Amino acid sequence: MDGGSMEDAMVGGGYTDEPHVLAVDDNLIDRKLVERLLKNSSCKVTTAENGLRALEYLGLGDEKRTSLEDNVSKVNLIITDYCMPGMTGYELLKKIKESSSLKEIPVVIMSSENIPTRINKCLEEGAQMFMLKPLKQSDVAKLRCNLMNCRS
Repeated sequence: MDGGSMEDAMVGGGYTDEPHVLAVDDNLIDRKLVERLLKNSSCKVTTAENGLRALEYLGLGDEKRTSLEDNVSKVNLIITDYCMPGMTGYELLKKIKESSSLKEIPVVIMSSENIPTRINKCLEEGAQMFMLKPLKQSDVAKLRCNLMNCRS
């Protein structure tokens, strides 16, 4: 048995210094803001402009079956906007939670609308947190803390 290689490959193990976050938002300005806030909190960030692109990156798209193993092992958190054309953040959340290989990845939903029924629906479906936009650095700090300490 090789000592260090298994630990490097584990999703939950080696991300204490720089967790990898997949940020999904159709709005370029919001996407850039989230990316900057996450990078300020020492996160590695990959962005996607919609739910379908996020699923492709995660290996659930139609053509990208082979990339599944590579990308899933690298993503520690998915943060997505709720309102997006084509596929909402809620639909993306459901697809992630239905996937045996992805369901352990925490998903955070963002929205500019504070609608309790929507928030509850997302949390019931398995979202880790629901955050109101615009995100602030303190929100991201709380998120990072949550990611480090509250993984189940």
